[in-house]
Amino acid sequence: MARQFGTDGVRGIANLGLSAELALGLGRAGARVLAGAGRGRPRVLLGRDTRHSGDMLEAALTAGLASAGADVVTAGVLPTPAVAVLTARGGYDAGVMISASHNPFAYNGIKFFSASGAKLPDAVEDRIEHELLGLDAPAPPTGLELGRHRHWPEAAAAYRDWLLGQLAPELTGLRIGLDMAHGAAAGIAQPVFRALGAELVCIGDAPDGANINAGCGSTAPGPLRALVQERGLDIGFAYDGDADRCLAVDRTGRVADGDHILAVLARWLQRRNSLPGATVVATVMSNLGLEHALAAGGIRLLRSRVGDRYVLEEMRRSGAVLGGEQSGHVILHDRAPGGDGILTSLALLTALLELGETLETALRDFVSYPQVQRQAAVTAGLRERVLRAPELLALEERHRLELGDTGRLLLRPSGTEPLLRIMYEGRDPEQITAMADEMLALVEALAARDSRAASERGQEPH
Repeated sequence: MARQFGTDGVRGIANLGLSAELALGLGRAGARVLAGAGRGRPRVLLGRDTRHSGDMLEAALTAGLASAGADVVTAGVLPTPAVAVLTARGGYDAGVMISASHNPFAYNGIKFFSASGAKLPDAVEDRIEHELLGLDAPAPPTGLELGRHRHWPEAAAAYRDWLLGQLAPELTGLRIGLDMAHGAAAGIAQPVFRALGAELVCIGDAPDGANINAGCGSTAPGPLRALVQERGLDIGFAYDGDADRCLAVDRTGRVADGDHILAVLARWLQRRNSLPGATVVATVMSNLGLEHALAAGGIRLLRSRVGDRYVLEEMRRSGAVLGGEQSGHVILHDRAPGGDGILTSLALLTALLELGETLETALRDFVSYPQVQRQAAVTAGLRERVLRAPELLALEERHRLELGDTGRLLLRPSGTEPLLRIMYEGRDPEQITAMADEMLALVEALAARDSRAASERGQEPH
């Protein structure tokens, strides 16, 4: 069986790559690995986003979990961060979220959380995969040992109350636009912002099971930009389908991504003396402009692998409380176990109010450097050989010297496809485009040469 877990849970086209049978097996395997610890019958909290396939997968997961002896509490439609928070606060043994995040509606996914609300490390996912194979499966429970199921209709209200208990900026007089991507934020974000006094104009707030992320939300901020400008709003926020990402739009229509938001939040937390080690964590893909903006305030940037769980691992290692990704995953680790789009919105508004600034003035000095990205098809068996080739190392060194401290380059294997990814960043778009194309041509030539050499030796380059 191919590995099921990717960088963010198990994902695929619902009822094809992600079938009801697979969901049943994952529920059973997940319960065996995550539940219990000798505390009696395990309890698991289960949430989902607004996708049409959520009902089917919820039923299959519930059956799988209960068949392994776990009691299942279904919370209905909730943001992913709500499942994480409520799992930890409710004393559950595990949490499960059914969502494909920013992907189109035909896709769906299954994400597991530990009892603390954290995403699982690779080693625990490997144990679930092993259980899924059923090689060492114990005798299944029967009779009264089987799990039970109940629904918790008040889960959304409990999450809203938690949000308001974290940050409650005074928003009276502010006109705010919200794009909920027809996803899990709908019905959650509006009552929170209205309770704080904001005047709202909402789009993407009518999910029908098929329109999630469809030309809206954080993956398509154009409609929110138009709304903010046409209606003269003070600020706008766009979430993705499961509401763990957030982008912002200022009054001029400028889109603030995760890097911009991190820069503002870092300055705010530093002023509050709430930024341990004056450190922020982002990924290797975050813009050099973030690094320079933070350095201007005496704040260092640590970079992790791509993926919010790797950001979180580096935050735990370094003691940082603020981290995130360019895509809009922002982690306030002293408040939440992972990225939370609505909480990020409240934090950004609180920061702007306390700094006495608007989003456009707060980002006035933030200079985003142009980025150019390329990718080359290189089989897994050749990637390391290509990356170690003397010709590539020489070109890489020459480019680094030419860029100096005003740019950077990144070569990395894809975690999901047989590709080498190439990224250049710098002040001069023409320069970095030429460099990226030169590097791409060399990588492709090296891959072709090594592939021919392998064929001549009678080896198959996998």
